[in-house]
Amino acid sequence: MLTVIYSVACSVDGFIADADGGVDWLSRIAREGEDFGHAEFFDTVDAMVMGSTTYEQAVGFGEWPYCDTPCWVLSGQRLPAVAESVTVTPFDPAAVLSGIEAQGMQRVWLVGGGQLAGSFRDLQLIDECVITVVPVILGNGVPLFAGDGPSSWLHLISSRKMPGGVLSLHYERAADS
Repeated sequence: MLTVIYSVACSVDGFIADADGGVDWLSRIAREGEDFGHAEFFDTVDAMVMGSTTYEQAVGFGEWPYCDTPCWVLSGQRLPAVAESVTVTPFDPAAVLSGIEAQGMQRVWLVGGGQLAGSFRDLQLIDECVITVVPVILGNGVPLFAGDGPSSWLHLISSRKMPGGVLSLHYERAADS
């Protein structure tokens, strides 16, 4: 069974990037040897799905950071695939997930951004959310979920306090959502 996990860092006021789309604010919590559980989480992922803005930002960091993990970039734009593991495809979340599941993959990391997460939420395609709350108030920016879709109730699986006042919250979609 396919499980889609939206794992993302956000500010206390619910933004995943600043007003310019930047994530430089995350560097303030960076500590030598501390990845806030990212490597452990990434080891459980079979595939990734991301939007074009997140993809272009990842490409802008230099070498493709996700190695050989299959990645689908949902975009209406023609974007170059920077690695053999990257597939750029038109925006159709359900079709992409169906294709991923047909390949036998089970855990999909919905990387972002807020627009894509909002679309997945609207279609009730997100099974779990791992939200890493960073102790900063940005005031504005890219919301955790864009759009004005229906309410989605969540059930807390776990919470973990991390260095620097960071809090990781792991939720699953409530059965009655």
